[in-house]
Order: sequence, then structure tokens, then C-alpha cells
Amino acid sequence: MRSIRNAPKRAINLSLNSKVLDMARDMGMNISQTVDTLLTEAVLKQHWERWNEDNAEAIAAYNERIEREGLFSDRVRTFMRPGQDQDAA
Repeated sequence: MRSIRNAPKRAINLSLNSKVLDMARDMGMNISQTVDTLLTEAVLKQHWERWNEDNAEAIAAYNERIEREGLFSDRVRTFMRPGQDQDAA
């Protein structure tokens, strides 16, 4: 996903709870920045949740293959081989 954090801003109309809005203003909060940050995080979370759902079959197949065949590096690495004492160095 291309970076969405630095995209240009656009003005919109937004309805918020009036008491919460008044309290936020009294606290000196930047409402626009706060909403932008929270909405960005919610959008990214939902994007990756959907991506994981859409790709669940491929991820499961990949994990099954790795479980069955191992990783390429398993054949060439020299550390952490089964039966090797890790403290004897």
C-alpha cells in the first residue's frame, strides 16, 4: 500500500459530539490532526485485516510448504542444527 500518511489534506464537513468537541477545544487539542491520525490508523488496520482475509489461503499454503519442506536456509546454515549443543562453543 502506498504511503497514505503524507497525502494532501482536503476540507470536509464532519459532525461530532458537541460536548466532546467543546472539551477537546478547551484542552487545546488539534481536532483536525487528532481525527486524521485516528482515521488513518483505523483505515490501515482495516486494510491489513482485509488483506490477511483475502490472502489467507495463500498464506496457509505457504506455511504448509515451509512445514513440509523447510526453508532454503535450513540446508546451508551451520548454527542451530538439531542435536548441536548451543553452549559448547
